[in-house]
Amino acid sequence: MRSPVVPYLEPVLGGLWWTVGAVSLATGPGTVVLAAGLGVTGLLIAALRSRYGSGEPLPPGGRGRLLRVVVVVVVLVAAAGPLLGMIGLAELAVPLACAVTGAALFPFASMLDERALLAAGGVLMDLAAAGALLALDSAGTLYPQGVVGLAAGVAVWLAGAQRSGLLAEARARQ
Repeated sequence: MRSPVVPYLEPVLGGLWWTVGAVSLATGPGTVVLAAGLGVTGLLIAALRSRYGSGEPLPPGGRGRLLRVVVVVVVLVAAAGPLLGMIGLAELAVPLACAVTGAALFPFASMLDERALLAAGGVLMDLAAAGALLALDSAGTLYPQGVVGLAAGVAVWLAGAQRSGLLAEARARQ
C-alpha cells in the first residue's frame, strides 16, 4: 500500500462533522458523544501518523488547488447560515454545508486519485438531501444537525480508513 497524500484530511473532516452533530444533543449525552468522536479522531490521526508520517507530497499544483477548494467551501458554508436565516430557512444551513462538503470531495478525489473520496462525497450529498427533508419536516435541530453531522463524520472517517489501508489491516487481522 502506497503512502496516502494528505492522510489527515478525513480524520480532521470527520471530527469536524462529528462535532457539528454532537452540538445538537443535550448537554450530558452531547458531551459524552463529543468526547468519543474526538477520541476516534485522535486515534485515527495517531495511527496514520505512526504508519505514514506526513504522507506523500501533493502533485504539482496540488497545494494551490487544495487551498482554493478549501477556501471556496469555507466561504460558501460561512455565507449559507446567515443568508438562509434571512429568508427563514436557517434550518437548512447544516444540510447545505454537508452538500457543499460532499461536492468538494469530488475535486479532491481527482486530485489525490482516490475513489474512496468519491464514495464519501456521494454519501455526504445523500445525507444532505435527507437532512434537508428532515429539517423541513421536523422541529428542532436533532435531525437536520445531529443525524447529518454524526453520520457525515462516520462516513468521512470510514473513507479515510479505507483510503489509508486501516480497514484492510483490520480485515487481515481477523
